[in-house]
Amino acid sequence: MTENAHQQPTAPSTELPTQYAPADVEGPLYERWVERGYFAADAKSDKPAYTIVIPPPNVTGSLHLGHAFQHTLMDALTRRKRMQGFEALWLPGMDHAGIATQNKVEQQLAEEGKSRQDLGREEFVERVWQWKEEYGGRILGQMRRLGDGVDWDRERFTMDEGLSKAVQTIFKKLYDDELIYRAERIINWCPRCLTAISDIEVEYQEDDGELVSIKYGEGEETLVVATTRAETMLGDTAVAVHPDDERYKHLVGKRIKLPLTDRTIPVVADTHVDPEFGTGAVKVTPAHDPNDFAIGQRHDLESITVMDERAVITVHGPFQGLDRFEARSAIVAALRSQGRIVAEKRPYVHSVGHCSRCRTTIEPRLSMQWWVKVGPLAKAAGDAVRDGRVRIHPEDMSKRYFDWVDNMHDWCISRQLWWGHRIPVWYGPAGEVVCVGPDEQPPTGEGWRQDTDVLDTWFSSGLWPFSTLGWPEQTADLRKFYPTDVLLTGHDIIFFWVARMMMFGLYAMDGEVPFKTIALTGLVRDERGKKMSKSFGNVVDPLDWMDKYGSDAVRFTLARGANPGTDVPIGEDWVQASRNFANKIWNATRFALMNGATVEGPLPDPAEMSATDRWILSRLNKTVAEVDAFYDDFQFAKLSDSLYHFAWDEVFDWYVELSKTTFQAGGRGAEVSRRVLGEVLDVTLKLLHPVVPFVTDTLWTTLTGGESVVIADWPADSGFRDDTAEKEIDTLQSVITEVRRFRADQGLQPGQRVPARLTLDGTALAPHEAAIRQLLRLQPEGDAFAATATLPVAGATVALDLSGTIDVAAERKRLAKDLAAAEKEKAQATAKLGNEAFLAKAPDNVVDKIRGRLAKADEDIARIQAQLDRLPQA
Repeated sequence: MTENAHQQPTAPSTELPTQYAPADVEGPLYERWVERGYFAADAKSDKPAYTIVIPPPNVTGSLHLGHAFQHTLMDALTRRKRMQGFEALWLPGMDHAGIATQNKVEQQLAEEGKSRQDLGREEFVERVWQWKEEYGGRILGQMRRLGDGVDWDRERFTMDEGLSKAVQTIFKKLYDDELIYRAERIINWCPRCLTAISDIEVEYQEDDGELVSIKYGEGEETLVVATTRAETMLGDTAVAVHPDDERYKHLVGKRIKLPLTDRTIPVVADTHVDPEFGTGAVKVTPAHDPNDFAIGQRHDLESITVMDERAVITVHGPFQGLDRFEARSAIVAALRSQGRIVAEKRPYVHSVGHCSRCRTTIEPRLSMQWWVKVGPLAKAAGDAVRDGRVRIHPEDMSKRYFDWVDNMHDWCISRQLWWGHRIPVWYGPAGEVVCVGPDEQPPTGEGWRQDTDVLDTWFSSGLWPFSTLGWPEQTADLRKFYPTDVLLTGHDIIFFWVARMMMFGLYAMDGEVPFKTIALTGLVRDERGKKMSKSFGNVVDPLDWMDKYGSDAVRFTLARGANPGTDVPIGEDWVQASRNFANKIWNATRFALMNGATVEGPLPDPAEMSATDRWILSRLNKTVAEVDAFYDDFQFAKLSDSLYHFAWDEVFDWYVELSKTTFQAGGRGAEVSRRVLGEVLDVTLKLLHPVVPFVTDTLWTTLTGGESVVIADWPADSGFRDDTAEKEIDTLQSVITEVRRFRADQGLQPGQRVPARLTLDGTALAPHEAAIRQLLRLQPEGDAFAATATLPVAGATVALDLSGTIDVAAERKRLAKDLAAAEKEKAQATAKLGNEAFLAKAPDNVVDKIRGRLAKADEDIARIQAQLDRLPQA
């Protein structure tokens, strides 16, 4: 194996502590990696580029299991590419998180008895920057704990100077191309945060509400409508029915009385109405419902806003000044007193949107906002996937992507906040509107003012793949590292972030895609598959597990559950098992070092190797090929499982154990095996490194004397295969496994020695007699040997003398009792399954359970009978 230029091999050390202590290793080792510049990417390098930009966590955030999960996978991809000789850039950064951050500072001010209005805009924004410097970015330190191999010199923030210039540049470009406009539309409004919010910031939950049916009109000209938001009826400007609904054709075009008001409203015919749902008539409130707004546009209806920004009623005397929920009760009571309530259903459980930041119920509200005209941008984003320029993995997620981009509505990008990228538009005293680019001077003079809104956080994060590399300047980083290679993110934000990056990337970069592959992951859940939630009490802080078991254990557990696009269950027992795996790697390497395993010099000629040596090298190369294929297909769970079983089962449990006999025998065979064992560990540690970086680097540098496995060469499949050796060792394993099972069945302790006669002549097992005896604790047969049990396995015979170890008569009696119990269980299960009356009445799960009992009884009978057949007659 050749070393990278960074490495300066030294004589390997054979000294390792008896136990691995992650807490003593991980922190100092990570800082050493950073200090040596291992994660720094060079835009001037001749190496091929490989780029991943981190989905920027909120500046207010801290590391949760979802972050740890995705960061582990991105780190594994980048570390492997770096070892493969790529100029690998994993670019870190944070999102300014407009609403979340503003809320944090407003809470801080509230504790001081102040509001943002008390400070004014400029002073408040300065206060947010101070908060960011003091408290923001906690997650960055936690990323170091996890082992993120990011280029810290390129860290970006969505409101730093360069990204602010990028935001202003693309806004101006979109505005000039008439792809940004200002208009009144229905938006999600939070009456507590006092801003429009995006769909992703709305969380829906099942709430107890009420469904009331209200009679509109008088006499024969009446209609009944049902609503869960009676307070909005004050803003009704029509009732809509389906044009083909015969029940209401006589009313279409007429005006009917709107209860509790002095107004009459028209009855309109609209195909949006489902005549089969409810009464087939719906109230139309264009200023407070998106569907009603669309009906209002089609029928030129008036839009009447009945609530202010705090959801307080602003119209109709008796209810004016009431909160929306107070007004709801008052309006229903007033309607009831007039005999207009036809039906009431309470509680009525229905899905209600809430602000994800403050949990306030969202209010659909007509508002003047800035919008992106997404039609041409969304089409380009869809075409880039359809024509193969961008690959979505797993492929079946493409449908969800197309469902979104092919049916995307114009995007509301303005927010009524003070923290964020302020919209670069100025209004003049005579109604002028001027959009200002980053290198232009805004208009000055009396009466000119800048728009008070800021941009949606997703607007700036939609530029992330190219703004972080220096756009709009044509930087060396942009030329080298764009387009990025992989966007790895959760399938839950494919609509909100992925699609926006696709639209902006293709638009800003002249049709060049922002990333070549979109690798979608699932979400992390608890061990029962339940969503992690504070209300469920099942949220886990990954830092607690890192403290307890080490970062490698957390990373390996997450990677081992990462099947593309599917959710990942995780429990503490699994992290503990991964910690045990790290300990196993440590102990096996320590054994190898103590027995002279080495990486010095070339591998011996296969003709000098034992079948065991050739077997493990053949399996090693197959594993290299398998792991490479899984990496290229983003099959992290499969590659982790492949490495786990190869390392634990084949290297540590078999090859290391089989090598003990060779080492004891000494000579040339021991020298060859020491070199083979060194090679196997060298490659295995490299293969494991991207997922479990800390323990592998510690062990690899001790084994090889190299500078760091971080900059070592990724293993290549040499092509060496030896199917004959593999078949021979498979046979050996079968013999040892079968005899071990028999020993366990007879109640023998693992270390208990038993006299045995091995008949191996004429089989491939003959060269392995010493190993068989050592692994099975079999003594030479001796003069008084009497075969009390004979096991024919794999063409060989293993005869055991159990006379001094077990009471054969007592063992036969015990097994006979167990056999009788198993046969009784079989008879009972067979009788029930043969009873037609029982099968006709019993639930399917009960019948399945009995079938399982029958299958288990059959297995027990066969196993016990085989044990009896192996025992001599008493």
